[in-house]
Amino acid sequence: TRGTVTAFSPFDARADAESLRKAMKGMGTDEETILKVLTSRNNAQRQEIAAAFKTLFGRDLVDDLKSELTGKFETLMVSLMRPAYIFDAHALKHAIKGAGTNEKVLTEILASRTPAEVRNIKQVYLQEYEANLEDKITGETSGHFQRMLVVLLQANRDPDSGVDERLVEQDAQVLFRAGELKWGTDEEKFITILGTRSISHLRRVFDKYMTISGFQIEETIDRETSGDLEKLLLAVVKCIRSVPAYFAETLYYSMKGAGTDDDTLIRIMVSRSEIDLLDIRQEFRKNFAKSLHHAIQKDTSGDYRKALLLLCGGDDE
Repeated sequence: TRGTVTAFSPFDARADAESLRKAMKGMGTDEETILKVLTSRNNAQRQEIAAAFKTLFGRDLVDDLKSELTGKFETLMVSLMRPAYIFDAHALKHAIKGAGTNEKVLTEILASRTPAEVRNIKQVYLQEYEANLEDKITGETSGHFQRMLVVLLQANRDPDSGVDERLVEQDAQVLFRAGELKWGTDEEKFITILGTRSISHLRRVFDKYMTISGFQIEETIDRETSGDLEKLLLAVVKCIRSVPAYFAETLYYSMKGAGTDDDTLIRIMVSRSEIDLLDIRQEFRKNFAKSLHHAIQKDTSGDYRKALLLLCGGDDE
């Protein structure tokens, strides 16, 4: 794993449960203990701590965290306690719940997860919420954006096997004719090719496309599409090139300028902490000339900042 959070050893779920109870009992809360324990155990261990907490005290750890903590720090700690397998399904459910849809969350999760991960998300969604994720998403979205999401939800991307140069040439030409050479855009072609071809094939297609057209595929998507579809196609292209680079960029923009997109910051830091946060840190440093650690330090404060920095796991200055 290229995560910053790994299994803590020696691990004692009961001892951790006891120190968390003590941190939240009586007057005042010892936030320092809470954040240290929860950021240094992996998700499986956090679930064991929650079980021990219930056994020892007859209390729900997440409920206690919610009543003792506030604001972004509370959101972060509660997110860390969410079982890993349900994390994406839960985020998607909240993105399509109530008035207005959070297209940003749909884009980020469905563009970046592997077909196996997407199949798993659909299954968990059905089990947990007794609803079909695809039906829910199609009910809340429309047009080409909806179609691209549906293609990604099928999770039928070709497996990575040998690359057929003839098909590479053909796909690059099809994309060129569907965009730059056409008055208007044939979005269907972009959706089909970007949504179904294998990663290694598409990387070759992007190179070939550059040779044929003189443009990066991103520039064409930028010019030929707009709105949510444009953002989704760009996210897919970026993830095909490099998932860690995509997340590094998303983190960068969550903290750039006035105000912070804390939901995005929390979602990525938690969901990638056991997968590839080390690679994301590396890409962040390479592409933005500063470390992720530095950006978090500058943009956040208090216990929330301390906890994020512990998840970040180090400074690459």
